[in-house]
Amino acid sequence: MTFTAENIFFLGAVLIFASIVISKWGYRFGVPTLLLFLFTGMLFGSDGLGLEFNSHEDAQLIGMLSLSVILFSGGMDTKRRDIEPVASQGLMLSTVGVLITTVVTGLLIYYLSEWTRLDIGLTLPMSMLLAATVSSTDSASVFNLLRTQRIGLKHRLRPLLELESGSNDPMAYVLTVALMDMIVTAGEFSGMALATKIIGQLAVGGLLGYMGGRALVWIVNRINLPNPSLYPILVLCSILIIFTFTDMFQGNGYLAVYVAGLVAGNSRLSYRRETNTFMQGITWLLQIVMFLTLGLLVNPKEMLKVWLVAVAIGLFMMFVSRPLAVFLCLLPYRDIPRKAKLFLSWVGLRGAVPIIFATYPVIAGIEDADFLFNVVFVITLLSLAIQGTTITAAAHKLDLATEEPKTGNDFGIELPDELESQLSELTLTEESLADGNRLQDMHFPKGTLVMMVKRGNSFIVPNGQLELRPGDILLTIAQQSMMGTPAKQ
Repeated sequence: MTFTAENIFFLGAVLIFASIVISKWGYRFGVPTLLLFLFTGMLFGSDGLGLEFNSHEDAQLIGMLSLSVILFSGGMDTKRRDIEPVASQGLMLSTVGVLITTVVTGLLIYYLSEWTRLDIGLTLPMSMLLAATVSSTDSASVFNLLRTQRIGLKHRLRPLLELESGSNDPMAYVLTVALMDMIVTAGEFSGMALATKIIGQLAVGGLLGYMGGRALVWIVNRINLPNPSLYPILVLCSILIIFTFTDMFQGNGYLAVYVAGLVAGNSRLSYRRETNTFMQGITWLLQIVMFLTLGLLVNPKEMLKVWLVAVAIGLFMMFVSRPLAVFLCLLPYRDIPRKAKLFLSWVGLRGAVPIIFATYPVIAGIEDADFLFNVVFVITLLSLAIQGTTITAAAHKLDLATEEPKTGNDFGIELPDELESQLSELTLTEESLADGNRLQDMHFPKGTLVMMVKRGNSFIVPNGQLELRPGDILLTIAQQSMMGTPAKQ
């Protein structure tokens, strides 16, 4: 079956619907949802139910669009206060760590090509190109798994992982493109030129991302739109503008949108709740579409020809190159315990990003690019299947798991950033009610109001005569300058 204008919407809806239903059952068994989306695409593909999709250009376009939104959303959800203590560690892993992973893995691939009976036949530049495409942890996979696993992590590991995965894709992208240039120009390429290109792309991307994020916040806070639903759409359009504008100036668009998300997420932003809800929905949709597209693109029969080589490379990355990069990069940081470094080594998830990067050599017409693409796909499946399903178990085994920090409140109420007020919850005890069990008997600081009381599954709008009970949860509101707690608790 081929895609036509008449059936594309129906088939697309069926694919997305099937992915969501399959992921619901897979989640119960600890299978990463993104892996299931890939399998769904492969199930419906040319070697499955017969849907033919073989356009690497279209897959790359969908991937670029999806990644730009995913990275912005990930940056927006990352709080500055959380990443500031781990900023240097995260940036070290996302730059030097990617470089170490590329070099060590590339040397292994070249060794397998030259000195073993495996018929690979890759030159050193092609070996390094293959390694570069899989050198970064995948932001979509890491963001998705850390949110769906619902566990907390000690030693600030969660913000460190999110910072690394959000900021290392640009480094891998620059290495991939630079090595492609080296191959296409038959070696007319220097180490100094490579370093200059990396530094230039990252510097331009970071600068334009920051400027774009500030401009986005300024526009959203000052424009007066007739409908609140238009603000999230305005943000979405701004993401694409920042990405393409940065690319026009030879900067790294992936880094730019991530930095812009960090700026927007840590600034006062009008209609933040509507924007966050919209971004979560569109991020999930784009993740599904991206992984489905990549699943449709691959030919499982061709993967069978490279599975032995791909598994060898994938296992080497899991147990050698990734741990080596982590331990070397974090060597100066003696406050990070060995168990935390082992966990960071294990969460070197590969996902959609390596597959998307692997489409670049195919589109450029580089020899052996199809072999490279299939190897990268198998490595991704291996990583998601082994590492993705064992993250929670690894965190518990290494005694790094904690209770997930609570976000929001039990009442589902949020305040706009424009209001300089803060919501707080207070759970009543026998001691709290020692001076009386009515609301008027409670001693709250001046300017603090009780908005609502939760009792079991019921919600009560209180007045001063409301009789309170131990276990009641009070939702209070107060100006930030007047924040306090009752005198009796």
